[in-house]
Amino acid sequence: KTAYIDCMFGVSGDMMLGALVSCGLPIETLKEELSKLHVHGFNLSAETVVHSGITATHVDVHTEHQHEHRHLSHITHIIESSALSDKIKINAVKIFTRLAEAEAKVHGTTPDKIHFHEVGALDAIVDVVGTCIGIEWFGIERIISTPIHFGTGTVKCAHGILPVPVPAVVELTTGFPVVRTTIEGEISTPTGTAILTTLASSFGPCGEMKIETSGYGAGTKIREGMPNVLRLSIGTDPVNYNNDDVTIIETNIDDMNPEIFGFVSEKLLCEGAKDVF
Repeated sequence: KTAYIDCMFGVSGDMMLGALVSCGLPIETLKEELSKLHVHGFNLSAETVVHSGITATHVDVHTEHQHEHRHLSHITHIIESSALSDKIKINAVKIFTRLAEAEAKVHGTTPDKIHFHEVGALDAIVDVVGTCIGIEWFGIERIISTPIHFGTGTVKCAHGILPVPVPAVVELTTGFPVVRTTIEGEISTPTGTAILTTLASSFGPCGEMKIETSGYGAGTKIREGMPNVLRLSIGTDPVNYNNDDVTIIETNIDDMNPEIFGFVSEKLLCEGAKDVF
């Protein structure tokens, strides 16, 4: 099963959650699974919104401590000590580890010393783990995404005024295809970018795909004449073939006794040749 993520208007953790719920992930199932984290102080709500004529789902994470600082070790402990499945734990820890490594490189320190600020807040943990829950619930085995899109301008964060894209996002997308747009403001957040660059196997066209369901996850900002949404399509490849590669060795044989061909063919087949002629 394949998920194709169209993030031409950006990507964030809440947009990923909203797209999964829009595709059919029950919000109650999401809440039930997130309760296995054994952390308190948050609640989820989902509402239908309209962006530039497109109906989308916005999932809001209500938290009591919006900007509580956490280290990678704290977040890893929360995830690994939970009652979630091993696959969800592994994916979530990979995402936060990648995020910590990017932040550490930007700030000239090590991942274990990074204070996550907004990224380490409870809502980001819910976004990341919730996305991993949705991927497992749908049985998604492969994720393909469009290139990650950047906005322009500046953004205010815990470190002050930073250029868009922020340094952590630039670091996270090193080696990945990106598109710079003229959209004002931050459209791809560190959390959303970390999710995609960790879980997506490729970036570009999805090729042939039989779509089973699709949905839209909405961001919080309203942009005039431009939908602030992420589109998620889930489906299957029409036909799955087992592929194999072979090497063909050719030579011209001149003036050889034909009786030897049988002996040579038998020896080559015994050595592992697929065919001899």
